[in-house]
Amino acid sequence: MLRFAELTLVVVVGTALGAAWPGGTFAVALGALGGAWLWLWWDARRARRLLRWLDDPVGVMPPDLGPLWDDIASRARRAFKALNRKARKANARLQAFLSAIQASPNGIVLLDKQGCIEWCNLMAGVHLGFDARRDIGQRIRNLVRDPAFIAYLNRGDYRHPIEIEGRDARPGHPQHIAVQLFPYSKGRRLMLTRDVTAIELAEAMRRDFVANVSHEIRSPLTVISGFIETLQTLELSAEERAHFLALMQQQAQRMQNLVSDLLLLSRLEGSPPPDESECVAVADWVSEALTQAQALSNVLHGGSQTLSVVAGPPRLVVGARSELLSALGNLLSNAVRYAGAQGHIDVGWQERADGGLEVWVRDDGPGIAPEHLPRLTERFYRVDRSRSRESGGTGLGLAIVKHVIQRHGGELLIDSVVGQGSTFRLTLPPARIRPAASAEPSVPLPHGG
Repeated sequence: MLRFAELTLVVVVGTALGAAWPGGTFAVALGALGGAWLWLWWDARRARRLLRWLDDPVGVMPPDLGPLWDDIASRARRAFKALNRKARKANARLQAFLSAIQASPNGIVLLDKQGCIEWCNLMAGVHLGFDARRDIGQRIRNLVRDPAFIAYLNRGDYRHPIEIEGRDARPGHPQHIAVQLFPYSKGRRLMLTRDVTAIELAEAMRRDFVANVSHEIRSPLTVISGFIETLQTLELSAEERAHFLALMQQQAQRMQNLVSDLLLLSRLEGSPPPDESECVAVADWVSEALTQAQALSNVLHGGSQTLSVVAGPPRLVVGARSELLSALGNLLSNAVRYAGAQGHIDVGWQERADGGLEVWVRDDGPGIAPEHLPRLTERFYRVDRSRSRESGGTGLGLAIVKHVIQRHGGELLIDSVVGQGSTFRLTLPPARIRPAASAEPSVPLPHGG
C-alpha cells in the first residue's frame, strides 16, 4: 500500500506540474508519465542498493530503503543469520568429524576419478610414506610404488585387501600395512590403510606357543609311554624297574612344572594388578628366594656354587608376596642353572634416585649374546635349547618375571656380556615402596659356598 501511495503521490505531483505548463492535455500526460518514471528510477536505485548489500551482508547493517525494501532487507538479514548459524554448526560437526578421522589409528585417503589424493589423514601418510599435507593432488600411484599395490590399483577388483611393506620396515623389524579400496560417488575411491604388524606378530606368537606347548608336553609323554610299554612287555629286575620309575617320575614332574607355569601365566594375564592390602619386607623376600635357590644349587651342583647377598636399606614392597617370590625365584633359579658348578651369584637391592627400588641378580656365567636379549622374555624362547631342557627349565620363567613386575608397575632390565656373566634387575616404582624400621626382624640371609 505504501508503494502504491508513493507512486500515486509522484504521479499526482507530475500531473500538477504538467498542468501548470502550457500544452494542455499533452503536458498533463507528460507530467504524469515523468512522475511515474521518476518513481520507478528511485525505486530501482533502492533495489540496487539492496542487491549490493545482499552481495556482502556480513557485519554491515542494511541501508535505509523505505518501508517495503526495509522489510525485505530485515527478512533477508534474519535468513542470513539463520544460514550462518547452520553453517557454523555444520562446520563444527565437519571439524569434529575430521578430528575423529585424524585420531583414527587407520589411514584414510580420498581419491578422485584420476587416482589423485583429494584428502587424507596423517596416519595414511605415516603408513604409506608420503606427506599428508604437501601431497594433496598427487597421484597415489606416484607416491606408493609397491608393485603389489600398483597391480591391485590396476586390477580394479577391490573385494579383498592386500598387504604391502610400510615405510618403517627394515631387516629384523618388519612392518606390514593392509590396504583396501572402496569405490564411491562417480568413480571416486576411498582407501583405508591399517598397520597389521602387531596382529601378524601376535598370530605368529600364538602359533609358536601352541607348537611349543605341544612339543614340551609330547616329549615327556613319549618318554613315559615308552617306559610304560617297556615295563609291560619286558621282565625287569627290581633295580631296573626302580630306575625306569624314577625317570618316569622325572618326566611327570617336568610336565607338572610346565602346566603350573602355564596356569600362573594365565592367572597373571587375566587378573587385576595387586592392591595395597599386602606388603613384604625386601629382606624377607630376598632371603626366602635365596633359600630356595641354595637348595636347588645343592641338588644340581653339590653346593659348590657361591650365593651371596648385598643388602640395601630396609624397605617394604606393596604387592603380592607369592608373585614377587615367584619372580625373584625364577631369576635366581636361572642363575643357578647357568652359572656353572663353580659360579658365583649375587642378589641384592638398592634405592633408586626417584625413590623406587631395584632388586638385582648377578652371575658370572657364560653371558648372553646381544641378539638374544630382546627375545628372552618370550614364552619358550631359549638361547640354547638342548642345554635348557637338560637343566630342567620350562622356558616360561622370564615371561613370568616380566608379567609379575609389570603388574607391580615396574620393569625387568637385562644386561649381559658374553664370557662375563649377566645381571637381571627388577625395578619397582616409588608408589610401591614403603619405609621399614631398621630394627625389624627378618629371616637370616643365607650365604652359600
